[in-house]
Parts: sequence; structure tokens; C-alpha cells
Amino acid sequence: MATPLVDQIPGVRTPESEQSDLVVSGANGQVSTRRVELGGKYDIGSTVIKTTKSLFDWARGNLISKKPAEVNKVEDFVNDNLKLPPDINLRLANKIALKSKPKKLSFFPGFTKTGMSDVLSRTETFNLLGLSIACLAVLANTFQGDGEPLIASLAFSGLAFAFAYSLIRWLGQTFIDAGLKGRDMSKARKPEIPETMGAVCAVVYLLTLIVFIPFPFYQDIVAATSGGGNRDVTVERQPLADGRVLHRFPHSKLASYLSALLSLQSVVILGITDDLFDIRWRHKLFIPAFAAIPMLVVYFVDYGVTNVVVPVQLEVYLGTLIDLGWIYYAYMASVAIFCPNSINILAGINGIEVTQSLVIAVLLLLNDVLSLYAAPASPNPHPATDPHLFSIYLLLPFIGVSMALWWHNWYPAKVFVGDTYCYFAGMVFAIVGILGHFSKTLLLTFIPQIINFLYSAPQLFRVIPCPRHRLPRFNSRTGLLEPSMTEWQQPPGRLLTGILKLLAGLPIPLIALIQNDEGTIVQSTNLTILNLWLVWFGPQKEDRLALSMAGAQMVVGLMSLFVRHKLALLVFREDNRM
Repeated sequence: MATPLVDQIPGVRTPESEQSDLVVSGANGQVSTRRVELGGKYDIGSTVIKTTKSLFDWARGNLISKKPAEVNKVEDFVNDNLKLPPDINLRLANKIALKSKPKKLSFFPGFTKTGMSDVLSRTETFNLLGLSIACLAVLANTFQGDGEPLIASLAFSGLAFAFAYSLIRWLGQTFIDAGLKGRDMSKARKPEIPETMGAVCAVVYLLTLIVFIPFPFYQDIVAATSGGGNRDVTVERQPLADGRVLHRFPHSKLASYLSALLSLQSVVILGITDDLFDIRWRHKLFIPAFAAIPMLVVYFVDYGVTNVVVPVQLEVYLGTLIDLGWIYYAYMASVAIFCPNSINILAGINGIEVTQSLVIAVLLLLNDVLSLYAAPASPNPHPATDPHLFSIYLLLPFIGVSMALWWHNWYPAKVFVGDTYCYFAGMVFAIVGILGHFSKTLLLTFIPQIINFLYSAPQLFRVIPCPRHRLPRFNSRTGLLEPSMTEWQQPPGRLLTGILKLLAGLPIPLIALIQNDEGTIVQSTNLTILNLWLVWFGPQKEDRLALSMAGAQMVVGLMSLFVRHKLALLVFREDNRM
């Protein structure tokens, strides 16, 4: 028998179930089969590895390739795709010499270096195709009546999910080849996966809103027109001097919709620029304010209300209304700045950005439904009806594309969302809050983000040293996340030291400190609520931490909506549902 081409270097032994056969062929045509132990190190040299069924079964999804093919980098595949204990060091090879470098690692068909298939499975294809056909049938049926924009929006949301899901899968390797990639630092193997996938969702969302434009105005365009060729059926009649009846098209509603599109397009462009060029925090902080200009201009022209209602308890001193003037526009610009950046700050673990955005979107959708349900029955619609319908038209497709992204970004993440998604999601919420005229209710759903911002402020404003990344630290030995620490190059002053020690000594500590033998602070936990949660409840798995944050967001949001809809009359004379 020929001399084996694989020489095993002794390593950590593993159970028999974690062993497999490798069929190894050399340049001279020799073939040998060797038993592989996961704890060993192997020097394969200029050979080509072909795998058997046992190794396929370890792979994510348990897919089996009928035709094992040559690969150019075994180590990436093993690190990215095999679920192994974090303390086992598995390196089958650094690189196998090949004349060509295929893009796909063909241990099984369609799987790339990211561990995510770039082709849809048969089941996924049938499900997405069925969903798309059903949504198209619903859209076709809406033309039989008065347009039914709400049902059409729901159907478009299903189509947006299908397209976003497919594009994320198809474009993953393309993004990596273009350099849009990053390493997942909260994993033992630190796999390299596609980044900026939020841009894909943002583009699908924008295209969905553009195609949806005729549906909210179907009655105005078809049942009654504002140009020549007016129909007999009119929605709103405007008598003219000569006795004719002419329908008035709701240009203000169309302007609001188009301004929302323009603001979203602007923030997506700026977000992609940030992902490509990694703009500094102090420069990108005000990016959303520029994107919000079209929306604020339309608000000024078509609505222009800058009055705020005074609580009953303060009417004696301030009256029933206060006109804030330009301060109100500054407040709305601040909302547009805060919403995207607050989502970007509360990040760092798989799925957290998309999950918190989905929770906020569902809460806002619930607020819209409650407001529409409470509207009194009358021939004329309540003034709050159109703004809340506008909000629903924007939120439903957002939930669709976000669900597609969540499917790939949840633990263990196959893709990263990038800053583009944070800007895009935050701007969607800012738009529905401002143009839907319920910005105060919007902020109630952002209470966890507000707390996180206030808690992070000492680091953001450099009172406490702030590293570039403040995500929780991954312990490769336990496989759990622990609070990350920032190092003090210079010890804090006496006043700051006293404050930090006071916060650390509270019954519910707000920070954890590491001190040297002299009692000087040398390290302190990074100030994010993710790290604070780990200080309170101890190390956790990444997915459990994300679920805890999502649960807290939902509970706080539901309590806020209860206060908003059930207890508002204790403070204000009437509920305008805005």
C-alpha cells in the first residue's frame, strides 16, 4: 500500500462519533483513506480532499453532496460550517494548491464560504413561489372593487419578503467578493460573513413603495379624475362657477408619500456611504437630519401645526396650547436623528438590530390599529384616519423585508445588516411618527433605546474611555457572552472614581469595575444595556441575550401603549389619537 499522504500530528482526542473518513488523492494518483480525529492537526500539502457522508452530516443543514468536488480552502469551510465545541482546535489545512480557485466550497451544492447557501432549496423555492402567486392574486382582486389599499399593502409586504429573502441568499457571495464582509467576533471560529445586507432590504422596500403608489389613490385616479374626462362617480365634489363638478385630487397626501420616499432614499444612500467608507461617529451623527429635510418641508407646507397641548394640570399657568414655532421643527429633526442612531448604538450581537426594529414596527402597527378602531363611526373620516393609514402603508412592507433579513441575521448569523439597515429602519419610524402626527407615541416605543443612549452618554461624550466596539466579550472556553471592559490608560479623577464606585456598589449595580491592589480603577464595563444585562444576570448565550432584549422591548412598549390609550385622559382633556 502506498505511503499515506496525510501525516497525523497527535492532538486532543475526541469521541468516536466525532471522527470521519477522508478520501485523499495526491498529484500522482495515489488514493488513501484515513481516520480523522477532530483534535488533531493535519498537514495535507498539495493534495485534494474529497469528503464522505460522515463529514457532510456535521455540516449545517445536514445536506449531502452526491458529487464531492475540489475545494481551495478547507479551513474556512470547517470553521464556518461545522458545529464544534469551542475548545477544539480543528485545522485540516491552511490551503490546498489548485490551479483554479472556485468561489463555492462544494462539500455540498450551493454552499459558499459563509456557510449560507446561495441557491434556494426546493422547499424554499416552492414556498416563496406560492407566497408570491397568492399575493399577486390578492393584488389582482383589489382592482375589482375600490382599490382596497390596505389589502394591497399586505400583499405587497408578502412580495417584499419573498424578493428580499431570495436576494439575500443570491447576493451573499457577491458581497464577500466585493469586500463587503466582516468577522463575527462572538463566535469561536470568528467566521467571515457578508455585511451591508440591510442595503438589499432597503432597496426592495423602496421599490415596493414606488410600485404601491397608485393603490392609495385608486379611487382618486379611477373613480374620479381631476383632469379632463371626469367620471360620473366622484369622491369629493368641488362646484365651479359654471356649475360643473370637478374632483379635487389629494395632492397633499401624495406629497407626503413622495417626501417620505425621498427622505428614505437619501438616508439609504448615506447609510451605504457609511458602510463603504466607515464614517466617524461625530460626522455621521447628523446624517439623518439632512435626509429628513424633504419630509420637514412637506410638513411645513401642508400641515404646519407647531402647537402642543398642555396637560390639564398646567393649563392654569400655560393655557391650553403652546405654539413652539421653529423649536417644534428642531424637535422633529432631533427625532429623525435619534431614531436611526439609537438603533445603531444598541447593536453588537446577532439579530439584535432587526429584532428591536421588528418589535417597534409591531408596536407602532398596534398603535395604528387601536387608533383606527377607536375612530367614531361617521360619514366623514376622522382627521386621524389618513395619517394612521399612511403609517400602516409604510410599516407593513418594512415588516416584510425585515422578516427576510431577520431569518438570515438571527443567531447564528449568516449575514450582517450593516449601518444601512439601522439608518433605514430608524428613518422609517421617524417618518411614520412625524407625518403620522404621533411622534410622542413613537418615543414611547423607543424607551429602551432612550435608556441605552442615556446610559451610554458618558462614553459617547468621552467622559469614560470609549473603544471602537463595545459589544459583549465572547468567552471561547464557555461559549457565553460576558460584559466587555474598557481599559483606563490614566486612572480616573477622584470625583469620577467616587461616582463609579458608588454605581458599582448599588444593590442593583449599574457598572462593574476591576481595581488593582491599590484600589485604582483599571477597567470598567462598557456602558451599553447589553453589557449591563450581563452584569445583572451573568454570562449568557448570544441568542438568549437577544431574546431577553426583545422581550424587554415588547413589555415596555405594550405598557407604554396602555398608558397612551387608557390613561391619557388623566393628563389631557381629549384623546386626538395622534
